[in-house]
Amino acid sequence: MHVIVLPGGGYEVHAEHEAQPIVDWLEGLGLEASVFRYPLSTRHPAPLAALQTEIRRLRDRGADTIGVVGFSAGGHLAGLAALAPNADEQTSVQFAVLGYAITSMETETYRPSQLILLGEDASPELRRSTSLDALVTPSAPPFFLWHTAEDSYVPPEHTYRLAAALAADNVPHTVHVFPHGPHSLGLAHGAGEASTWTRFAESWIGEQADTRTPHGA
Repeated sequence: MHVIVLPGGGYEVHAEHEAQPIVDWLEGLGLEASVFRYPLSTRHPAPLAALQTEIRRLRDRGADTIGVVGFSAGGHLAGLAALAPNADEQTSVQFAVLGYAITSMETETYRPSQLILLGEDASPELRRSTSLDALVTPSAPPFFLWHTAEDSYVPPEHTYRLAAALAADNVPHTVHVFPHGPHSLGLAHGAGEASTWTRFAESWIGEQADTRTPHGA
C-alpha cells in the first residue's frame, strides 16, 4: 500500500506543513507514503492528469492499494482522483482522507481556487463536473472527512455536501467536524479537540489496509 499526500495552498502554492510532516506521520504508522507536488496555477484537468500519472507510476512499481490524503485544495484534487469517472484499474484510488477540503466549485466560498482551476467564466457544467458531491457513485471508495466548524476560508458546508452525497449512495465514510480551529491546521498539534483527527484517521486507515479491496468498509 502507498499513500499519496497532497498539500493545500489554493492551487497556487504547496503548504509545506501539509506535505512532509504528513508523510512523516504516515511513515510512523508503518505506511509507505510520499508527497506529490501537483502542478500549480494551471487549469483543470492538468493537476488531475498529473496525479493519475503518479498513481499509474506507483502501480507499475507494485503498489496494490493506493490511498490519498489531501488538505484544502489538495483535498479537492484527492477527491477528484478518488471519484474520477475515467479511472481504471491503473489509476483507481482505494481510500481518501480529506482535511478541510474544497469539495464544491458551485459555491461562492474560497473563489481564488475556483478562478485558478476553472477560470473566470467557467460554465455551470464545468463547475458541476469538478464538484466532488456531483461525482459520487455507489462504487466510490471509502472517505474519511474532517473539518472545523470555525473554518472561514473553506466553510464546513463543503464537507457536509460531500458527506451527504456519500450517504445518499451508501458509500462508507467517516466525518469529524470539530467545534474549534482555523483553516489549514495540518497535523493540528496543540489545536485542542481537532488534534485528535490523526488518532481517528490512524484507526480508519488501518481498517482500509486490512481490507485491501477497492470498496472496503
